Amino acid sequence: MATTARLHGYDVLLLTGEEGPDAMILMDVELQDERLPLLRETDQPSALIGLPADTAGLTCVDLDWSATGALCVEQLAGLGHRDITVIGEAPAVYERHTGFAERTLDGVRSRARETGVRVLHRPCEGGYDAMALTLARIFDERPATTGFVVQNESAVEPLLALLRQQGRAVPEDVSVVAICPDQVAAQASVRLTSVAIPAQEMGRYAVEHLVAKLDGRGGDEVVLLAPELTVRASSGPAPAAS
Repeated sequence: MATTARLHGYDVLLLTGEEGPDAMILMDVELQDERLPLLRETDQPSALIGLPADTAGLTCVDLDWSATGALCVEQLAGLGHRDITVIGEAPAVYERHTGFAERTLDGVRSRARETGVRVLHRPCEGGYDAMALTLARIFDERPATTGFVVQNESAVEPLLALLRQQGRAVPEDVSVVAICPDQVAAQASVRLTSVAIPAQEMGRYAVEHLVAKLDGRGGDEVVLLAPELTVRASSGPAPAAS
């Protein structure tokens, strides 16, 4: 965001007090975000990186998270996996009804119904201990699980380590698809099939729309970026049923 803003002659200010900016970018947007009524009342141009339930009168840019969830299911279902678990963000993220997490889950469930895949969703705090408890619970509830969709960067390496310890080879026994930055996917202990999070592109779009508003050229609009899945080493055909 800062780079794009500087190209247009603006600075980026992180607000921690009562400073008055020329324009505002809101992040970590919830479906029913309490900041939005005030945002709609102000004359200052604004943009959201995220998508609330009601986008009227707002400029929003986000990854199409519903399509992202659907794409992950398509990848695993196409490889023959019929029992998939989504390892999600920490429970508090869902309790706040944060847009990206809710929409990803909606996309997963919708495409799972269409493809006949069974889906289990388990939030996870991340880290080794939390992931160990979550994984044990998953295999207790769904011992036939052969596919994982991971939307929690801090759970990626603990999950891969725990699967190795349990003698579950990736991707021969279990496939993993992550929603994470490309760098995280490429540097994981098993290179992860993943949908990238285009953070720089979202920031650039938000700043460019704000600059257009400041120059009197732009109106409110919603921009959803299409997800892109990169196949790497962590996804393969579902193992044959024994």
